[in-house]
Amino acid sequence: MKTPGTFIRISLLLLASAGHAIGLRAAEIDAAQQAKIDGAIAEVKTWAADPAIVAAVVAHNAPLPAEQAAMTQATWKSLSLLDPFVRSFSKNEAAAVLKAKKANWTTEAFVSDAKGYKVAFLAKTTNWCHAGAPKHEVPMAGKAWQGPLTVDESTGLQQIQIAIPVLKDGVPVGSLVVGLSPGKL
Repeated sequence: MKTPGTFIRISLLLLASAGHAIGLRAAEIDAAQQAKIDGAIAEVKTWAADPAIVAAVVAHNAPLPAEQAAMTQATWKSLSLLDPFVRSFSKNEAAAVLKAKKANWTTEAFVSDAKGYKVAFLAKTTNWCHAGAPKHEVPMAGKAWQGPLTVDESTGLQQIQIAIPVLKDGVPVGSLVVGLSPGKL
């Protein structure tokens, strides 16, 4: 049986959560902010076209090494930031391109192959695979995608994610997702 104190704590927690969610939904993007986001999308398209990014995605679309093919979401979540497997995605040539192109408004950036598996990133992502998620599937259909204003689980920062197709000869071979800090655009 719940005590009155427990009931009050749960009620306050639910009220706070509802207020936070309402606040995020109420934060609409105005025309001026959308124009800045559109400018970021145009810039990120140049990142996705970088030859090192394209080459890394194309290479990753070949049969994966055994360690990557066996990776599961549960195992991914259990790995530390310092794990050599995790670090390999932030220390490769495509990650170096992301680091070089990163703007002050960038909260995160990661590249996925055609199957949604990670190729490179600035920092470890919450998910190993984004297959089935709009941020991957829309770019794989050749279109840019823009998400809502949210607080990102992996970074803890308020952001708007955008996703761009990585193209090889005009055909989507992967996706590039970048988090934008609305206050820094």
